[in-house]
Amino acid sequence: MIKEFRILYIALPALLWSAVALAAETETDRTAAKTEVVETAEVLEQAEAVESQSPRQVVEEFQQKLLEVMKQGKQLGYAGRYEKLADAVVKSHDVNKISRIVVGKAWSKATDEQRKQWVDVFTRLSIASYAHNFKDYSGESFRFESEEKTRRGRVIIHTYFVIPGEKDVKFDYLMAKKGGSWKIINIIANGVSDLALKRSEYSSILKKDGFDGLIAKISDKIDDYARL
Repeated sequence: MIKEFRILYIALPALLWSAVALAAETETDRTAAKTEVVETAEVLEQAEAVESQSPRQVVEEFQQKLLEVMKQGKQLGYAGRYEKLADAVVKSHDVNKISRIVVGKAWSKATDEQRKQWVDVFTRLSIASYAHNFKDYSGESFRFESEEKTRRGRVIIHTYFVIPGEKDVKFDYLMAKKGGSWKIINIIANGVSDLALKRSEYSSILKKDGFDGLIAKISDKIDDYARL
């Protein structure tokens, strides 16, 4: 018993020292880990601040892309304009959200496959519409007017599309944040909402032909744009 006590007595300081050293090492690791997490968070915040564009910047970058494509419109042709605008449209527009809004309650009744097909065809329609409508250049430009914040935390960018010799067209872009980035969710041209127009048009098609019928009609419309 005394022998065992002596062994324990001799070993105890070493054990205590090991425990203290282990605790200190663990605490150091924890401190380092916390510091690393904080530093990482700060880096991410700084990167987000650098990379994140303001609503106005998103709109103006997209408008500049439109003008760039218009200036090359005839040389590019429809297919070339479509290709040039595809990334710009997807980057600046929340096409997933818009595609859900324009079909209203029908979205909840659609199958997963129908939803997938609809988002795809609606995205292609959005790109095709720009490629068709902005196909040549005659000195047009965009002019920023003002920025307005809404009660729901959204932003409206008020601009004008300036057409030489004609009346300016007022384009108001409704912006909403998605994953830290501002996206266009509606465009109001001279007071007319694009969302409202599409929802009204699609509602009648959905009642008559169903979701598959709507997808087919929009696919036909895209084909028509390509032929015109």
